[in-house]
Amino acid sequence: MLAGVDHVQLAAPPGSEERLRAYYTEVLGMTEIPKPPVLAARGGCWFAAGPVQLHLGIEEDFRPARKAHPGLRVEGIESYADRLEARGATVVWDDNLPGHRRFYSEDPVGNRIEFLEKA
Repeated sequence: MLAGVDHVQLAAPPGSEERLRAYYTEVLGMTEIPKPPVLAARGGCWFAAGPVQLHLGIEEDFRPARKAHPGLRVEGIESYADRLEARGATVVWDDNLPGHRRFYSEDPVGNRIEFLEKA
């Protein structure tokens, strides 16, 4: 029986860790969490906010996820969108999901991320 989602992993190109750290911590407000040493040797970085974990793994032949994406629930979506825009992130609103307010953004390597809140 499935009990929950442990984490979502996205890919990133080699050498992008500092840009990812800046975006996921300063823009999204997540906290970087340490990777186990054997995995840290591969590069990449992990982030958490409450029970949500996003892992960014390095992929040599990287292509950003433009359709596939994590959907992250937020509280105070208008304020959160303002936060992202104030820090230089693009916010694209989408009203096609009944009962929700949502928008999309991209991380600094082009991965799509959805942010949503129940209406």
